[in-house]
Amino acid sequence: MAVLRDVTVREGAQMPGRSYGVEARVAAGRALDRLGIDAVQAGFPVVGEDDREAIRRLAGDEGVDADIVGIARATTGDVEAALDASADVIEVFVPTSERQLEHVMGMSRAEAMETAGEALDRAREGGAGVHLTLVDGFRTDPDHLARTFDTFPSVPTITVADTVGARTPGRVRAVIADLRGRGVDCDRLGVHFHDDMGVAVANTLAAVDAGVTMADVSVASLGERAGNAALERVVVADAVDGEGAFAADRSALVPACRAVLDALEERIDPRTPVLGEAVTTHESGIHTAAMLRDPGTFEPFDPAAFGGERRLVFGEGSGRGSAQALLERAGIDPTADRVDRLLDALTERGPMDAAAAATLIEELF
Repeated sequence: MAVLRDVTVREGAQMPGRSYGVEARVAAGRALDRLGIDAVQAGFPVVGEDDREAIRRLAGDEGVDADIVGIARATTGDVEAALDASADVIEVFVPTSERQLEHVMGMSRAEAMETAGEALDRAREGGAGVHLTLVDGFRTDPDHLARTFDTFPSVPTITVADTVGARTPGRVRAVIADLRGRGVDCDRLGVHFHDDMGVAVANTLAAVDAGVTMADVSVASLGERAGNAALERVVVADAVDGEGAFAADRSALVPACRAVLDALEERIDPRTPVLGEAVTTHESGIHTAAMLRDPGTFEPFDPAAFGGERRLVFGEGSGRGSAQALLERAGIDPTADRVDRLLDALTERGPMDAAAAATLIEELF
């Protein structure tokens, strides 16, 4: 079973123009906890008091089961801020690709690994759990990645990040296979994907299929630039066409994700996969006619299985097949005359949902 670590609050707060307050972060964290998420990144403690207080509350008296994570660069100041916030886990992140080492860190690989080791040691001394993320890891030579796992044998999970969304599923599988071939234990391997090329969800599914046991996700893909792998899409896709590998309460998925969006005052397009209202609303006459008999005819999954609901809409666009199916469902013989009368009434009074259409049929017949 693979575990999910949510990064919505931390990644979302890094989007231009965003500033999440303490109460918003806490409400979002509690909603995510209801899903059975393993860990929640509630902030970047060194950034400010809101981040620290949200972490402090979630890790303290809010009664959540998830580990509350504070992220930290490989510096003493960042780690001290995370310890001050009482984070359950301090996630130290350090670049590993050549270009990031040169242009972000301005230091050698050996120096970067030394600073990471010092930061991890300080976090442990302070009583926190530790986690290490390798920034731009998927653009790092796999030999260097494997050595990092050897360098930090006591770190329970090391995440390889596709920081700029530069990889596709085939390459992801190849990198993970390479790491496994070099002796990396997949029980210690996590992944973090960005959606710059639109394949973060596919990359996450590919990684877990290749043996990875922890994946970072974000509600509605909130995050820097194009965002991260969407929590809800990963869970649903895996349930529909995978092996059900993720530990999450599917029945609470849609309500919890919408609660997170409400808490953070984030809005999504109605056509957003899984969460958008348009995704499970059907009006086409051909579709609704078939779905009255078997909803799965034009749906990849039952929305109710994930805490959502479908909406069949009847009105001017409804065809004869829909009208006939509605009459049959009401136990009324769908003669040509009755179908015509119903279609006229739907055109005049619609659009309406299936319950309202049933009431209309009672009035007409």
